[in-house]
Amino acid sequence: MTRLADATWPEIAALAASGAVLVVPVGATEQHGPHLPITTDIDIAVAVVEAAGAHDPLLVTAPAVAFGSSGEHDGFAGTLSIGQEATEAVLVELGRSACATFACVVFACSHGGNAAPLRRALDRLSSENRPVFGWWPRWDGDLHAGRTETSVMLAIAPERVRMEEAAPGDIRPINELQTLLRSGGVRSVSANGILGDPTGASADEGRTLLDAAAADLVDAVARFRLQQQSTAQQSTGQQSTGRQSTGKRDGVRT
Repeated sequence: MTRLADATWPEIAALAASGAVLVVPVGATEQHGPHLPITTDIDIAVAVVEAAGAHDPLLVTAPAVAFGSSGEHDGFAGTLSIGQEATEAVLVELGRSACATFACVVFACSHGGNAAPLRRALDRLSSENRPVFGWWPRWDGDLHAGRTETSVMLAIAPERVRMEEAAPGDIRPINELQTLLRSGGVRSVSANGILGDPTGASADEGRTLLDAAAADLVDAVARFRLQQQSTAQQSTGQQSTGRQSTGKRDGVRT
């Protein structure tokens, strides 16, 4: 596993020349109930990316994007949000800069509130023909600070989890909560900031979730690499065909 923070520029240049992919953990700094730390989204994103990097030496882990769009958690102490526009702008500029070095860049996002600005950033970067894509963990379960996130945190940093403070929050499904969350945020539906029930969480379950997410990320990167290679080959083939056609026309004119 290679961390960008631990490497020198010549080391990164050598990795990039070998086809290294930069994976940027994208999280948020926001409340996660009375039992999980404010940096839970960052911690989980970094853990997944580093676990994926352990399986692929050409995955380089970037320092995490620690702030995102967390306005839905306003009213809970410690939440620090930069909003959607700023999040989008940061991701666009990071993508542009990273593509100057790396053959591919991945934004690995663990915070649902970043989904809209990340998608817009990816659209912008794609329109500029930059090799960047986004990835999210495909975990079922509750919405926020519930069993899923608590289990993963128990697996990666159990000393930072206050299970004695864990309690159910609002356990309704997203289709029942979406309108309320948009109008009043999490505080309007959950006094403790939890959407779900963390009381059944376990480290074993967290390790299973983490391993599955890391494997999915490795697979997603591999598919994107193949897609990029296929696109490059098609482009080369089209250029070659164009040159051959031009040669024939020149022969006729001669």
